[in-house]
Amino acid sequence: MLGILSAGIAPGFALLCYFYLRDQFGVEPISMVIRTFFFGALLVFPIMFMQYVLDTENLFQSSLGNAFIATSLLEEFFKWFIVYYTAYFHFHFDEPYDGIVYSTSVALGFATTENILYLIANGLEYALGRALLPVSSHAIFGVIMGYYLGKAKFSVHSKRKWIFLSLLIPFLLHGIYNYILASQTNWIYVMLPFMIFLWWLGIRKVKLAHTLSAKYAETKKTLHL
Repeated sequence: MLGILSAGIAPGFALLCYFYLRDQFGVEPISMVIRTFFFGALLVFPIMFMQYVLDTENLFQSSLGNAFIATSLLEEFFKWFIVYYTAYFHFHFDEPYDGIVYSTSVALGFATTENILYLIANGLEYALGRALLPVSSHAIFGVIMGYYLGKAKFSVHSKRKWIFLSLLIPFLLHGIYNYILASQTNWIYVMLPFMIFLWWLGIRKVKLAHTLSAKYAETKKTLHL
């Protein structure tokens, strides 16, 4: 059991540390990061129940409906909801990159609990595959969500557009990810380039968020001169 817990926690913790330590303009309080991670971890249980009900009632019989509605929309909406109402309005969310820190924290809390439960049910031999696919994909969905939330909070115009995109784009990418797994016989040949694209997109959003944070810091500095 200790091995399963370690394997279940390690990838999420490593990715969270990576994105947390990339904050170049003052790291966020550990208490806030732990709190958002914990909320994301708890989110697994009500979502599992809702997905169980949807599956039992056969509301979505196609792989497309299951991929985009029963899984992607449910998970991304509630992750977005947690970030928006626990971190977005908090005074510690004080520069654009913070959106990435808090969104990846919620996403990786969710992914870590999901990962532990999966490994308990199916065995330690799936640990590497789970780390490379579900856990890392949740992290990237969180990065993209957080980038747009950070952009929304510190933009003078188009706040509603950026907030809308902070949910829409992770939802679409997560749906595509699920659909590849559900509908492709040789899914690995499609998933590999898709994951490369996800990581390229995620790293690009990290760099753009750093640029936005640098501009915001420079603007604050100018205003205080």
